[in-house]
Amino acid sequence: MPEQVILTLNSGSSSLKFALFTASGQPRRLWSGAIDRIGLPNAHFQLSDARRTVVIDEPGQFVSHDAALSRLLRAVAGLPGALDLVAVGHRVVHGGPDCDCPKRVTPAIVARLRRLKALAPLHIPPNLAGIDAVLATRPDLPQVACFDTAFHHDLPPLARMTALPRAWAEKGIRRYGFHGLSYEYIMDALHRDGVEIGAERIVIAHLGNGASMVAIRDGKPVETSMGFSTIAGLPMGTRSGDLDPGIVLFLMQERGLGADEVATLLYTQSGLLGISGCSRNMRDLLESSVPQAQLAVDYFCYQARLHLARLTGALGGVTRVVFTGGIGENSAEIRGRICSGLGYLGIDVEHGANKSGHTVISKPGARAIVEVRATDEEKMIARHVAAQLSTHRAFKRTGTEG
Repeated sequence: MPEQVILTLNSGSSSLKFALFTASGQPRRLWSGAIDRIGLPNAHFQLSDARRTVVIDEPGQFVSHDAALSRLLRAVAGLPGALDLVAVGHRVVHGGPDCDCPKRVTPAIVARLRRLKALAPLHIPPNLAGIDAVLATRPDLPQVACFDTAFHHDLPPLARMTALPRAWAEKGIRRYGFHGLSYEYIMDALHRDGVEIGAERIVIAHLGNGASMVAIRDGKPVETSMGFSTIAGLPMGTRSGDLDPGIVLFLMQERGLGADEVATLLYTQSGLLGISGCSRNMRDLLESSVPQAQLAVDYFCYQARLHLARLTGALGGVTRVVFTGGIGENSAEIRGRICSGLGYLGIDVEHGANKSGHTVISKPGARAIVEVRATDEEKMIARHVAAQLSTHRAFKRTGTEG
């Protein structure tokens, strides 16, 4: 009998990251990979097995996400063993004020996402492209949208509000929070490892090309660095992070920038790239001798330290700090620099453990445990889809049923 599998998709503007998981029990990763540079002449397709052995590594030309998904599905059909693709799960960055859990993709959900484009212009369009590609290629497959904002849905009222007039809050202007699938995975991993998360005050730092932090008390998020949009909080690869709104007004009123120009500036020309003038990649910046590159690193670490300290104010202290994400997991230097000077909070990193890649990098006896954990948003998506499949065995293979 063919093994039932779940496909997870994380669609970027020019990329399609994917993984195949078993659909029964606890999802187990079978295959994973990515199609990069969609729409460009030098596109590339790579597929690896569960041991990370590359089995497909080829150039290609994919004019759209539809074309990329078609190639992926052909590859899946040719994999060894009989596989029965039963559902697709999508990482969707923004679900708006009403999506507090994963949702079956229906016309209503698609329409809602189209209305949310302005809230996450870098992310929602490619998320929709992934959903549309499945509808065009395999309309029989049930799809599940897993929202990064859902984890933060029940933030305390003070943490989710802004100081704008109440009428705007009633129209959806509030702080949302992001990277929820990553945080959910880390919290689940802590629980599985026996950590009494309900008794701890935890800060999780998801640091990558996109970056944010969250404060956890009683096992629930109580504050986060990101807010209404994915620009807010920490400076990121190309995003500005927190910015005085007066700067935006000045750029528009005094320098004549239009709304689209400001959006391009804040989303794609700022952050590490904007400061350094040469790269959005932290590894490149750390290796560079260019003064502006070092300034970008310094600013990132400074802002991350401030945000970490701010979140402890919402917790009344901190018992555990978890670093995750591409930078958080792989850069001992950045972890060390962020934690430097936070001894007053009980955060004290042991240099050797940090450099050696240990899970726990805090000094023995430090009041706060500092650790490094790998996140797995794809596995979290697969778990959500598997749960939906087991709860709703009446799922029929159609892309439009509610």
